Amino acid sequence: MKAVVQDRYGGPEHLRLAEIEVPEPGKGQIRVRVLACAVNLSDWEYLTGSPFYARLVGGLTRPKRAVLGSDIVGMVDALGPGVAGFALGDRVMGDVVMVRGGFAEYACVAAAEMTPVPDALSDELAACLPQAGGIAVTGTEGLKPGERFLINGAGGGSGTMALQLAKAAGAHVTAVDNAGKAEWLRSLGADRVIDYRAEEFTDMGARWDRILDMVATRGPGRIAAALSLGGAYRAVGGEVRVLLPLVLGGLAYRLKGKSIGMLMVPSGRELTERVARMAVEGRIAPHLEGVLPLAEVPEALRRTGLGEVKGKLVIRP
Repeated sequence: MKAVVQDRYGGPEHLRLAEIEVPEPGKGQIRVRVLACAVNLSDWEYLTGSPFYARLVGGLTRPKRAVLGSDIVGMVDALGPGVAGFALGDRVMGDVVMVRGGFAEYACVAAAEMTPVPDALSDELAACLPQAGGIAVTGTEGLKPGERFLINGAGGGSGTMALQLAKAAGAHVTAVDNAGKAEWLRSLGADRVIDYRAEEFTDMGARWDRILDMVATRGPGRIAAALSLGGAYRAVGGEVRVLLPLVLGGLAYRLKGKSIGMLMVPSGRELTERVARMAVEGRIAPHLEGVLPLAEVPEALRRTGLGEVKGKLVIRP
């Protein structure tokens, strides 16, 4: 089968399109013929081996698994031992970020992580939902009308869906991203847009009730300065050298009525099913910039890593 493989950590130049063996499903696994696989920032992290936690999962000195791609939509092609509840030909979806394998014609995935794709969703839109949609839903949980909500990295897959959910909740939304996405973010409903290259939101004297940060780069003191009393900041990812001081240093600000920490996303079948239902109901809609073939994976990852993509890119083998 065709697959995009990596042999070492680094940039997109280390990826190559190759012929590899079709995998065989093990106990509790199903093999799927991949119909679509979304490109996520987590793929960029596993490609580059940075932040360091990507190496803790993916291999310390070199990648343990050669094929990236975790938000998979596929047709069930084979059943491993002990698998029940699936049949050949079923269309399924899920986030397999811990094992990956979606940038290929076939992938073996844990049956427990997969769920049927609703008929109302196309392969490409369904692939945008598991990881990015789960972050958006978890990151906007409990928002109240009138609350001031800031999304740092608002123009990506998770950010655009979080923007939709926040506006539906009645929040006042500030979107932070590069200037090239400013008008587009306003068209999606952002009440205010900040170009991070021109302005630093923590230095503006403004305060927000909730902040969702896709990639943490600031210390707890700067974050606390941008939070209202009783406010909460949650980081999705970032370098360990930033996240550790952020979480530990943030403990002191709890006594001052400000909550600073990591966003804990309960990834798995249940959350994927919930996000898929919300998409069918029209409560959440991925913004799909483009659908690309396997050969374009390196360029898709480069653009995702640089934050150039508006919404999501999807690979269709």
